Amino acid sequence: MGGMLILGIGNSLLSDEGVGIRLAEALAASALPDGARVVDGGTIGLALMPLIEDARSVLFLDAARLGGEAGAWRLFEGEAFDAFVRGGRSTPHDVGLADLVFALSLAGTLPERRALLAVQPGECGLGAALSPPVMAVMDTVLDAARTVIGRWAA
Repeated sequence: MGGMLILGIGNSLLSDEGVGIRLAEALAASALPDGARVVDGGTIGLALMPLIEDARSVLFLDAARLGGEAGAWRLFEGEAFDAFVRGGRSTPHDVGLADLVFALSLAGTLPERRALLAVQPGECGLGAALSPPVMAVMDTVLDAARTVIGRWAA
């Protein structure tokens, strides 16, 4: 299996729905460990399976319904990731993260190391800019992503 995959998910034309893409863009512009690659996964789909199946580790970056205020964020890793995704409330995309993870599990190709850094969206209307509450947590969420990436690279 390959190295580490950092997968930004979302629609960058729908304001906060694009937070995963914006996080991925910021990480792609920074120094990453050898073997780590950043990919814009768009609005997710089963077409991403081969990309994920080839990874030893995958970090998903996405907007998610966390039940909090806009800008709230959480890290779900390992079993916590599995439980959150199984809850079916994770992402607002057509083919959700739960569907993708289920298909990977059925195929026996879900990477052992997996995590989701999720940000509660506020605005999801037409527009490229993130809302102020989501923009305000970008640096904190990027630091959390770098911590996971560093731990996995060690």
